[in-house]
Amino acid sequence: MKEIYNKFFNQVFKLSGFFMLLTTGYSLPIIAADYPQAGNFSNGSKIWAENCNRCHNMRGPKELKDDQWISTSFHMRIRAGLTGQETRDIITFLQASNTKTVAPGSTLVSAVIGKGVTGMEIYEKTCVACHGNNGKGTLPGAPDFTDSEGVLSKTDGVLIDHITNGFQSAGSPMAMPPRGGNINLNETDILVVLKYIREAFGK
Repeated sequence: MKEIYNKFFNQVFKLSGFFMLLTTGYSLPIIAADYPQAGNFSNGSKIWAENCNRCHNMRGPKELKDDQWISTSFHMRIRAGLTGQETRDIITFLQASNTKTVAPGSTLVSAVIGKGVTGMEIYEKTCVACHGNNGKGTLPGAPDFTDSEGVLSKTDGVLIDHITNGFQSAGSPMAMPPRGGNINLNETDILVVLKYIREAFGK
C-alpha cells in the first residue's frame, strides 16, 4: 500500500513540474511579445486625436510618467477596441510628447533622412497628424498656423529652435516633442518644412 502511495505522489510531482514548465517557460514569451517596443509617433498622434482626445483632452502627456502611460494604454486598449500596433503607436506619441524639451539655443541635431525631400512631404509625414492638413491643429495646444498674429509671426530663428528642441506653449496641455517626434529630421529638413508651412498657411 505504501508503495502505491509513493508511486501516486511521484506521478503528481512529475505532472506538477511539467505544468510549471508550461506556465513559466511558455507564457513569458507571450507576455513579452505583447509588450510595446516600437511605434509610430505620427500615427499615434492621429489615433489619440480620433479615439482618446474626446475624453482625455484635458490631460496632457506630462500628467503621467512613461511607465504609467504604458499601464493606462493597455487598460484603455480594451475599452477603445485598439489593436496592439495602435496601442504601441499611442504610447510612442505620449512618451515623445512627455520628453523634456531642451533649453533654447541648443545645437541642432543632424540625422539625414534622404536628399531632395520636399517641405510638403516632410509636413505630411511628420507634422500633419498634430497640425492638420489645413494648419489649424488637430490636438489641444496645437497652434493655428493660419492666425496672422499666431505662431508664424515669430522669427525663423525662434521657430527653428522650437521645432528642433521641442516647445510647450503656456497653458497648453501638450508639448511638441523635439523634431516633431521624428528623430531623423536634420537641419535642412527643418528649414525646408518651415518654409513650406509659411508658404502654405502664413498667407
